[in-house]
Amino acid sequence: MPAQTIEHFTLPNGFDLLVEEMPDVQSAAFTLLIPAGSLYEAPGANGTSAALCDLALRGAGDRDNRELATALDRLGVQRHEQVGWNFLSFGGALLANKLPEALAIYADVARRPLLPPEEFEAVMSGLEQSLLAIDDEPGRKLSTELRRHTYPDPWGRPTEGDLAELRNVTLDRVRELHRAGFRPNGAILGIAGRVDAAAVREHVERLFGDWTRGNEPSIRTGETPPAATHLEHPSTQVQIGLAYHAPPYGHADYYAAWAAASVLGGGPSARLFTEVRERRGLCYSVQASLHSLKTEARTIISAGTTTERAQETLDVILSELDRLGEGIGADELRRCQARAKSSLIMQQESTAARAASIARDWFHLGRIVTLNEVRQAVEELTVERLIDSVRRYPPRPLTVLTLGPQPLQFTDRLIQAHPR
Repeated sequence: MPAQTIEHFTLPNGFDLLVEEMPDVQSAAFTLLIPAGSLYEAPGANGTSAALCDLALRGAGDRDNRELATALDRLGVQRHEQVGWNFLSFGGALLANKLPEALAIYADVARRPLLPPEEFEAVMSGLEQSLLAIDDEPGRKLSTELRRHTYPDPWGRPTEGDLAELRNVTLDRVRELHRAGFRPNGAILGIAGRVDAAAVREHVERLFGDWTRGNEPSIRTGETPPAATHLEHPSTQVQIGLAYHAPPYGHADYYAAWAAASVLGGGPSARLFTEVRERRGLCYSVQASLHSLKTEARTIISAGTTTERAQETLDVILSELDRLGEGIGADELRRCQARAKSSLIMQQESTAARAASIARDWFHLGRIVTLNEVRQAVEELTVERLIDSVRRYPPRPLTVLTLGPQPLQFTDRLIQAHPR
C-alpha cells in the first residue's frame, strides 16, 4: 500500500487535530468527536446524550434548524451523527474544496449550538419512536441488552437511550451535559482527503483555537448485571447472545483474537455459519465479532432462530466454541486474511473511513495505526498465534442472554460474575 501522510496537531486548549492527505481523491471527510457520550449522563437519565446529539443540530451560531440543514445540503455534505459511550460523533463527506465551509458550520455546532427549547419536544418524540422501533426488532434489542449485561455500568449503558428512563431526560439535563461535554480538551477532529495539512491546521486554529477548556468529569464504575439473563419477548423467534473476554484494540493479542472471532463467525465460510446454519439448518442468522472499548473488549456471538430450534442452536454454538481451541486450519486463516485485506483496500479508498479511523486511533492509542501496519499485522498471523489467543482468552466465563418466549438451559459452569 502507498505510504500515508498523517499529521497530528494539538491546539493549546487541548483540541486534537489529525489530518491525512490523500492527493489521489477529489473528496474530503471529517469526523468530530465531542466527549459527551452516554458515559457522562446523570444516573437514571439514559438517553440524555442521544437527545443532545439531535438538539445540537437543530440550530447553531446564527442559523436556525432549517437554515443549518439547508446550508449543509447546499455544500453537498453527506452527513452522519452517532452517539457513543465516550463521544458524540459528527461527521460528513463532501467535495474537498467545500471542506472549509463545512468545518465552519460544525464549529458552530460544537461551540455555539442554540439548543432551542421549542425543538425539545420533537427531539424527545423522535427518540421515543426510535426506542420503540428497537423493541420491535429483537436482533437490535438483543445487541443492546447484551452490552448492558457484559460491561459494568456505565460502559454497558445503551447509547441510544432507555425507554424506562426517558421521562427523566429534561432540557435542563441536556444543557448540563452540553456544558460539561462540549469542550476542546478531549475533543478530536479527524480529516482525510484531498487537503493540505498545514492549510487545514491554520483554518482549524481560527475556528477552534480560542475555545475555552472545560473540566474533565470523573466516571464512576457501577455494577455489572447478572451474567445469565432471559428477557421475555412475545415472538415465535428466539435471539441468543453470548459474550466473553477478549484483548482490547492496541493489545499485542488483538489481531489474533480478531482473527479467531472471524474464523468462528466472520462470514459465510466461518464455522458457526457452516455448522449451525448450513449443515443443520438451525437458525437464520449467526455471527461472531470482536468488540472493543478503550481498556477492555469482548468476543460477541449472536444468533436468531425459532423457538423449537433455540436450545439445539445454543448447544451447537457452545460446542463450536469448545472446538475452536482444539485446532484452526491454515485454510481458515487464509480466508480470514483475505477478508481483512479486502477491507483494507476499501478503507484506503474511502475518505470517510480514514477520517473516522484516525480519530478513533488517537483516542484508543494516542497514535495512528497506518494501513501498512494493519496489513503487516494480518499477514504475520499464524495458526499457532490464533490458537494461543483462544487459550489465553477462553470462552469462559460467558455472558449468556436470550430473548424470546421462554428461557433456555445451560450449565452453571459456563457462567460466573465477570471480574471488575
